[in-house]
This record gives sequence, C-alpha cells and structure tokens, in this order.
Amino acid sequence: MRLPSAVACAVSVMLLASACSRLTFIKPSMGSGEYEKTSPNYEFRDSPGARQQADLRGHLVLATNALQNGRLDEAAKEARTALGIDGKSADANTLLAVVEGRRGNAAKAGGYYARAAELAPRQGAALNNYGAWLCGNGREAESLAWFDRALADAGYRQRASALANAGSCALKAGQTARVERDLREALALDPAETTALAAMAQYQYDAGRYMDARAFSERRLAAAPATSAALLLASQIEEKLGDRAAAARYVQRLRTEFPQMGTLQPGDSSQ
Repeated sequence: MRLPSAVACAVSVMLLASACSRLTFIKPSMGSGEYEKTSPNYEFRDSPGARQQADLRGHLVLATNALQNGRLDEAAKEARTALGIDGKSADANTLLAVVEGRRGNAAKAGGYYARAAELAPRQGAALNNYGAWLCGNGREAESLAWFDRALADAGYRQRASALANAGSCALKAGQTARVERDLREALALDPAETTALAAMAQYQYDAGRYMDARAFSERRLAAAPATSAALLLASQIEEKLGDRAAAARYVQRLRTEFPQMGTLQPGDSSQ
C-alpha cells in the first residue's frame, strides 16, 4: 500500500494536495536586466491577516523542504511554528505526521493524521492519508470508509492513489468484493500505479491465477524500483508456474538488493 510517510514515494503532504508525490517547488525566473518604469510607484500595506497567511505558508514551505532533505528536527520545528500561527492548519498536522512516521512513532503519526482529517473533512489528501495510516497499522477494514470519503472529493487529483489504497486494504481485510473493482479503476486512471499493480499481483496469486499474477508482477517491477516484497512475490509466482530458473533469479536479486533477505530459497514465503 502506498503510505504517505514512506516510502513509497514518498511524502504525501496536503500543502500540495498530493497523496504520494514528490513535492516540487518552482522558483520564479527573474531577469537580470533593467527595465523602464512606466507607471507610478504605489505603496501597499498588507493586512494583518494577509501577513499571517504569508508567514504560515513560509513556515510550511520551510518544513516541507527540510523534510525532503531528511532534516526531521528542523521540519518539526517549522511545522510547529506554523501551528502556532494557525492551530487549525491541516497542512502543519500532516507534516508533523510524516515526521513522526519517519521517526518510527506510529501512534503519534496517527494522531496528527487524524487531526488533519478532522480539520479538513472534505479534502481528499487528508482523508487518504489517514486511511493509509489506519490500514498500515492493523485497522484495514476501518480504513476503507476513509478512502471512500477521499474519493467523494470531486477535486482530488490523486484518485488513483485512493483507489489503489482502497483495493490493497480491502485485500488485507478480506473484503474481496471490492478488491478487483478498486484496483482496476486505479489502473485505468494510472497504468503504472505501483500500489495497485502490487496488490493485483498478490490478488491473482492468492486466487491461483498465476499467469495473471506474473503479468501484474512484471508490470509492478517495471514501474518503479523493486521492494523486497515485490521480488519475493515474483519468485513465488515463478515457483508456482514451474519456472525454477526465473524464481532463482528473483531470489538472487533479493540477496543482492536486500542483503537481510539473503537466507531465502526459491519458494520461501517468509519475509
């Protein structure tokens, strides 16, 4: 499952309303030449509210930049400063959630994700983030309602992410009636959606449809860098299809790319 703290792609920060995308800041291109003034000078005075919002945005950007560069303490400090300016900032809560997730403090991260969802009850990113946290912390069935709420946001651009998370978590929750529906809809929106591809490979494998599982597994491995779980499943699929050489190649990749998995043998289901 695509988790906002991950992983996987990373960070999902509501500041840019993206569930799991890299955050990109575009700097304005400023010319170095002189220009002729053709209008009189005016003096503008920002209202206190406008200055407050500008300060808030500035600290959120600083927190996001620090987070992207792995400076967790700085990111947390800037996000808390943002909360001091606006205690109801869902963006600041999301940033703090990601920081705590990176620190390994799952319960604290969940509290911040829940608060962000409470503060932005109709914003798809906040709802998808909280659903992803629930699913990643043993509350798979509960997470599904949050993904549905995220999808109810007509302006949410990362619908493929929410659908992929929903299908993946439905699979974990044993609610197979919606697994294939949500995953196929996610892939229709984004054919390279890695969470959906991985979940579809697992779903087809569990159903004994090993050729279909192979197809989705290969697409998953082509779409993004491999994870240990993706390589392990690929080896298991090839074992079921009777291609022991291919299974051994995936196991070798596991040993090379993930040395902690080095004791695995083809067909081993342990992780």
